[in-house]
Formats: sequence, C-alpha cells, structure tokens
Amino acid sequence: MKVPTDVLAILDEATTDGPNLYLPGQLDRPTYVKVDKALKAAGGKWNRSAKAHVFDRDAADAIDSLMLTGEIATAQELGYFPTPSAVVDQLLELAEVRPGMRVLEPSAGRGAIARPLAELGAEVDCVEIDRDRADLLITGGFLGRVVRCQDFLTLAPEPVYDRVVMNPPFARQQDIDHVLHALKFLRPGGRLVSVMALGVLFRQNRKAEDFRKLVADRGGDIEELPAGSFKVSGTGINTVVAFIPEV
Repeated sequence: MKVPTDVLAILDEATTDGPNLYLPGQLDRPTYVKVDKALKAAGGKWNRSAKAHVFDRDAADAIDSLMLTGEIATAQELGYFPTPSAVVDQLLELAEVRPGMRVLEPSAGRGAIARPLAELGAEVDCVEIDRDRADLLITGGFLGRVVRCQDFLTLAPEPVYDRVVMNPPFARQQDIDHVLHALKFLRPGGRLVSVMALGVLFRQNRKAEDFRKLVADRGGDIEELPAGSFKVSGTGINTVVAFIPEV
C-alpha cells in the first residue's frame, strides 16, 4: 500500500510512547481519514481512552517502516539484504576506485561490495557486526586486508581511506548515522558512496534535513535507484545512492 506524501509528512511529526502513537494537533476530517487508513494498514488502531493509535508492537518501529519505504512494509524488510550486482556496479562506477586505493566497507555482510572492490585492486578493510557473516568473509577467500567483527558505530574513526563504499542498515534512520560516522574515515580528497533508504529524500525531520544540507554543502548528490532494485534480495524497500566527497 502506497502512502501519500502528505500523510508521511504528518506521521513524521507524530510522537510515540511504546505501542502508542499520538498525531500532531487537530487534523481536518479528510486528512484524518487518510492518516487513519495508513495507520490501520500498518497495524495501529484508534483507542479512545488512550487518545492514541495503539499497535501490538513498538509504534516507532511500525512508523519507521512507513517512513523508510513510503508504503506499508513488513518488519523483515528492514533487516539484512545483500546488495544486488546491478546496484554494486553503480556504486563502483560512482566511487571510481583505482588499484592501490584504501577502501572501507563498514557493513560488509557476505562481501557483495567488498569482493568486487578487492578484485579491482583496492586494499579493502571490512567491518561486519554479524559473527557468522564476518567468519564467512575471513574463510571464504576474501582478498581484502582486514575483517573486523564489530558494530561500526563503535569503531574509532581514522581518516585514512580514499573511498568508503557501503550499504548500511536502514531502520530508524540508521543509514544516516552510519554514513555520517563513515565520513570521519575519509582522508582529504576522498569520497563516500552509499546505498540509503528513499526516506532520506523526503523525510522532514531535523536529522534528514541536516543530512541533505550536508550533502549539498559538500557538492554531493543523492540519486534515486530504480524502483524494486532490491527485489532480487527479497525486499521491496526503495533506495537511493548518496555520493559525498570529502572536502
């Protein structure tokens, strides 16, 4: 179910407390009907005594799905999905990686991005939070330098990399958190290329607005990927590619 942009803007201003979601202010009847329809489809029901739409899970998680995709998505769709080869090709084209460059892949998964980077002759360092996937990189013939099994956001920045190429987690705008942290690893003149959720283009909260401003101020760009680019990996989340040079 596609959610209208005016509904997304209202939900972006909603507040949550556990399973309860509170709409901002008094909405006119036609607008409320549209918002209520979207919330019902996402699993939220109006509760008069609570004066809130009540979900059977954390309301923030339910709304995050909406804000990521612009449509009703399942919780599974916010998890790990490998980067399809066509998207990897676009990332590598934008990154302009040359042999001998030091490259960081901060959410390496099973190496869908990292392996092609190594095959181009780059010196690739990987970070992967999942032990099984990290072990697969270590034992599976990966040609990179280092594989760290660690939460990337806990890794102390070292501005030594020519490129960062990545596909971070999306839930609760983690993609913005990961990209902002990853920028700290670039040396002057480097560049970052990342898959991100489509919501980074239309969300109106301060976090998304500040991120778009940072990209523009650095002379970067955010381009939509074709709808369904990740269908082959099992998710309908629509995505973009962010290109950010280090200045």
